[in-house]
Amino acid sequence: MRTLSAARVAAAVTEAAVRAATELPADVVLALKRALGSEREPVARTVLERILANADCARTGGIPLCQDTGLQVVLIEQGADVRIRGDLARAVAQGTARATKQAALRASVVARPGDTRRNSGDNTPPLMLHETVPGDRVTVTVLPKGGGAENKSRLGMLLPTAGWPGIREFVVETVRAAGGDACPPLVVGVGVGGSFDRCAHLAKRALFRPLTRRNADAVLRAEEARLLSMLNDLKIGPLGFGGRTTALAVQIMAEPCHIASLPVAVNINCHATRRASVTL
Repeated sequence: MRTLSAARVAAAVTEAAVRAATELPADVVLALKRALGSEREPVARTVLERILANADCARTGGIPLCQDTGLQVVLIEQGADVRIRGDLARAVAQGTARATKQAALRASVVARPGDTRRNSGDNTPPLMLHETVPGDRVTVTVLPKGGGAENKSRLGMLLPTAGWPGIREFVVETVRAAGGDACPPLVVGVGVGGSFDRCAHLAKRALFRPLTRRNADAVLRAEEARLLSMLNDLKIGPLGFGGRTTALAVQIMAEPCHIASLPVAVNINCHATRRASVTL
């Protein structure tokens, strides 16, 4: 059994959070370049060019990609053969606070959302997701989640008879309603099954999958391709100015559910689909 200190996890969170804020992942850059290569609308092409130029400026200048530096969603994938010594949740919060200061991230977390909305000042507490995986390594992945795209996300409890036609309609109508407000081209996470809360988790968890990694499930892979085509047929386009590029990818995760239910969640991410990982 390998032992890892919580302090090392905190340092990894800081490193990943700073990199996620300033460097658009290579798979997202590749998807944007491919979109630019196939887009024919002049205004849409101009927007895509400026999105790519912005990403380059952020990377070379070490500055945040967007003024909305997001709620820090931190995924901890802990190997079954490694023990973390210390308070993991506290370490993740400490790492987030340090990244906020180091990279001059906007403070975007408020307490008591229904009344005072006092800002914590350092983006704590972050949203921590924790999974146990095989091995003796710990991988820390930070995905900053902007408010504009998050606000356009949706969850529905469909009739179990709705099936894939109902799921597709729910996803398409969610993106249609979002329009340009979610800063397309989008990456759309879709959770299917589980329960009321679990399908929302699946939708967000799906956003961590690199765009270059195909879904291992053949049915889900086919539905992702079909939905991507349907979303791009909406012609909302980059930042809502029209064009073919409404979405870069649809990522689906599905789990079994109750016989009487068909939970579906859509977690929308903007063109700045930021994420970075550190493995310890």
